[in-house]
Amino acid sequence: MGPIGSNRGKRGLVADINVTPLVDVMLVLLIIFMVTAPMMTQGLEVDLPEATTKALPQQEEPLVVTIKKEGDVYLKKEKMTSATLQQQLRIMSPEVKKEGIYLRADKNVPYGVVTSTMADIHAAGFDKLGMITVPAERDK
Repeated sequence: MGPIGSNRGKRGLVADINVTPLVDVMLVLLIIFMVTAPMMTQGLEVDLPEATTKALPQQEEPLVVTIKKEGDVYLKKEKMTSATLQQQLRIMSPEVKKEGIYLRADKNVPYGVVTSTMADIHAAGFDKLGMITVPAERDK
């Protein structure tokens, strides 16, 4: 018989999957996720003053947003609505936005009001947000 009808000299098709390219791709993806995962988490910077140390001297008055017990929001000493606060913060210079802003909220203010104010501050272009707190009293 000729070459058309005989398969004795030829090998059949191999049905095994070549896993080497699959492993290569999976290792590359693993490395990418390991490198980018720490960058995806965002923390909230909180500076807690200690009772035994003095405050650092500042040349200028820091930018402070205050939320009173009733839920009223103030920028410095001016009462504002959420929309007005965002508008006032957006028009500030990039240098002021780099310096950061501080949020001082009464402890009885609902959590939702604080988080929505923080979201307004972040939406206005401020990346550095510090929380003003008082140190807890220690038993003597």
